[in-house]
Amino acid sequence: MDALGRLFSRPFLDLVRGQARCLRRAPDLLVLLFGLAVGWWLYVPVHELLHAAGCALTGGRVETLQISPLYGGALLARVFPWVQAGGEYAGRLSGFDTGGSTLVYLATDLLPFVLTLFPGVWMMRLAARGGRAVPFGISLPFAFAPLVSLTGDAYEIGSLAVTSMPAWSSAAKQALLRGDDLFRRAAFLVRADAVGEVWLGFALAVLFAVLWAFLTYALASAVATGLGQRPLRSMTPGRGGDDTWDGRR
Repeated sequence: MDALGRLFSRPFLDLVRGQARCLRRAPDLLVLLFGLAVGWWLYVPVHELLHAAGCALTGGRVETLQISPLYGGALLARVFPWVQAGGEYAGRLSGFDTGGSTLVYLATDLLPFVLTLFPGVWMMRLAARGGRAVPFGISLPFAFAPLVSLTGDAYEIGSLAVTSMPAWSSAAKQALLRGDDLFRRAAFLVRADAVGEVWLGFALAVLFAVLWAFLTYALASAVATGLGQRPLRSMTPGRGGDDTWDGRR
């Protein structure tokens, strides 16, 4: 149970303890939020382009990648013929062909999260230890992407896992369960009067999404630790130093 507790608490402990190191003065919150805005602006188009790269590199075909003009969609459309400026999301790979391969589909979903493995968590801890609010803010979308994506890419990854199982592997059930928007998928199942077995598959996809997100962060934590940035510890008032902590994990 202790290992399970660490698995689910580590991202939040890193976030809270990192903020505590960076927010020393009143203006620091605004500085951190500025860094977060910059990080998100950078992360969105890079994330979406990596989706496209994951598809193309594994044998799929990219047809349409929508990126909001706010995140450079208009500029990127001049560079990549399959990029469209606009769409209802900040960014979305809305048209792609995997050739019916679940592995290509999975690679398409997974590739952007290499940025969590490196430099995301490593950069966040490095910035926190230096008390640097701007790079700490910039790192947050990269470090916490798996958790932020729980209702999007993470659900889709979970649905790919579920629909690879015999009970949910039919084309009809794949069409019902696979998607990159958990809430829309749930609404679709309601409209389709989905049977209990399909709802069970949906619940399992959500469970797999949660496990995948936290396990991905755990792997990124291990990578960061191996590169010299171990998990952040609580600061004890009145004492300094990176190794100062409160006795808890």
